[in-house]
Amino acid sequence: MKQKAVIMDEKAIGRALTRISHEIIEKNKGIENCVLVGIKTRGIYIAQRLAERIEKIEGSKVPVGEVDITLYRDDVLKKESNNEPLFEGIFVETDLNEKIVVLVDDVLYTGRTVRAAMDAIMDRGRPSKIELAVLIDRGHRELPISPDFVGKNVPTARMENVLVELKEVDQEDQVSIQENISL
Repeated sequence: MKQKAVIMDEKAIGRALTRISHEIIEKNKGIENCVLVGIKTRGIYIAQRLAERIEKIEGSKVPVGEVDITLYRDDVLKKESNNEPLFEGIFVETDLNEKIVVLVDDVLYTGRTVRAAMDAIMDRGRPSKIELAVLIDRGHRELPISPDFVGKNVPTARMENVLVELKEVDQEDQVSIQENISL
């Protein structure tokens, strides 16, 4: 049986994204050289929300792209005949060379998704810097990856699941922890 505890509601998510938007602007002294790249699926919607907030603050748009890292993962077996991962896709209309790319995801856990996204970005260009923005950092890293911008740190047990629900996909905004409980 699974028990679910809501740890962020719609307002808390909104506040966290507004704070992250300000932090991105401040750290990069504006947004003129920045590109937001959301990791499929929920990272894309978070990146779009960040871009909307940044535009309201700065008065200009920041380019937004998306990356599907499914087949860049080192724990996925499907590869091309030359043993290279199949290129699933990074969709960014802006040249990434010499740009500050802010990768955006919903939850940071082991770091494998972020590593795969960085591989996809590097296949597309050579940014001057890659930063990481996540709504939730739950710990348990397997790779030396650390976020630059965090909505909320949520220490978890490995047996727990962090579930991010967004209106664009799930019809509501909330973050919850699901814990497996035996009867």
